[in-house]
Amino acid sequence: MNWGISTDTLLEVHVALSLIGIVTGLIMLYGLVTGTYFRSWTMLFLITTILTSVTGFPLPPFGFDPPRAVGVLSLVLLALAVVGLVFRLAGPWRWIYIVTATAALYLNCFVGVIQAFSKIPFLKQLAPTQSEPPFLIAQIVVLLILIAAGILAVIRFHPTPKSSHP
Repeated sequence: MNWGISTDTLLEVHVALSLIGIVTGLIMLYGLVTGTYFRSWTMLFLITTILTSVTGFPLPPFGFDPPRAVGVLSLVLLALAVVGLVFRLAGPWRWIYIVTATAALYLNCFVGVIQAFSKIPFLKQLAPTQSEPPFLIAQIVVLLILIAAGILAVIRFHPTPKSSHP
């Protein structure tokens, strides 16, 4: 039992939040790349991604391990993204927000790829130890796509005072 709910239920909530965070994060990033701020998608991305990290901590195995390190890093990045919104993306907070939100989305996708290769039978057969080329290629492709999108977002997204209201 964690927080008064079963571990299985908490895991299901954690996975659902993660998937919602990935989808809404991709929509948020698409908006930034096209120069548009999607307030509702952004808020949903931030909330679900924060909750993804928070709900991961009470899941077994217990102790500080790589998944929890990713959770801590994600929460730090998300805190900076939220601060950027508090400062209305003004000055350096525009690029700080874009970089930290994109990096948090990447971490969620990074873990998603790990989970996909460990849970989906077809992918597990391609990379049973997650050190085989298909797994590494998938991780590199995700990384490169998000780096490219993040760079494009920094170049293209310049909120006007009207559109920068977080």
